[in-house]
Amino acid sequence: MAIDQRSDAAKGWRSWYYTSAWRAVRATQLKREPYCRMCRQQGKLVKAFICDHVERHNGNPDRFWNGPFQSLCKKHHDATKQRQELRGFSTAMGADGWPTDPRHPANRA
Repeated sequence: MAIDQRSDAAKGWRSWYYTSAWRAVRATQLKREPYCRMCRQQGKLVKAFICDHVERHNGNPDRFWNGPFQSLCKKHHDATKQRQELRGFSTAMGADGWPTDPRHPANRA
């Protein structure tokens, strides 16, 4: 059996994802943006299933409930977005081959 290693505070706000209010927020977001934002940036049209917080909310109720949000496919949510949050920047490249995220180390002067 896996051990839940989240803090007690995180365990508290994680329950918000199981409320009817969150299901309504998720449904509204997925209706507004039905395709994965990251896939679209790559020129692909992939149906989104996850309402993702663009910025970490860290348990802040206002940020949790009001976003900003983006729609993502499971692959981008579970891999790409998690790596971005751990690193603190995106590794996405522009057409010129240069990182698009101003927080990327290559863009820091």
